[in-house]
Amino acid sequence: MRVRKTGIAAIVAILVTAMVALFTGAGTAAAAPAAPAVPALSTPITGTFTDAAGGTGTAVGTFTPTDFATDGSNLLANGVADVTLTDSAGQPVGTESRAVTVPAAAAAASCEILDLVLGPLDLDLLGLVVHLDRVHLNITADAGPGNLLGNLLCAIAGLLDPGPLTNLQALVDLLNQILALLRG
Repeated sequence: MRVRKTGIAAIVAILVTAMVALFTGAGTAAAAPAAPAVPALSTPITGTFTDAAGGTGTAVGTFTPTDFATDGSNLLANGVADVTLTDSAGQPVGTESRAVTVPAAAAAASCEILDLVLGPLDLDLLGLVVHLDRVHLNITADAGPGNLLGNLLCAIAGLLDPGPLTNLQALVDLLNQILALLRG
């Protein structure tokens, strides 16, 4: 079964949830009412499989991370994938729950280059009247293998960003601490 993995989305969701929990003061005072339970840190996953009739079935479910690890220079997310299988005729086949390890950087990087919004324009060019309604121009570069221009533009767009994290184990430790905080 092939399952599309959204590792970076999962990390971002975990970090955002942690920041919300920290800034809303969850668990700060003993006399305060109990904070609402933190929702499960799940990321939707989808995929396909070949069913018994030879058709293409679908697998839809969630990935819930349990911890993070490193394998050399790769960041990995360990967790549980819960999926529901539906055959090519649309009939449910069953459910599957399995411990899996996925690369946390599976999604291709992209960066916004230009987001330009122009209001309506009226031009009079020597008697030729041009009316242009609202224009929204959005240019995004996709970085990745073989994307020479996308890699170049993303590198230029990120020149003023903070440098990359040089210690992968420090990132793994930080992500595991955030998971522990969110679970209480």
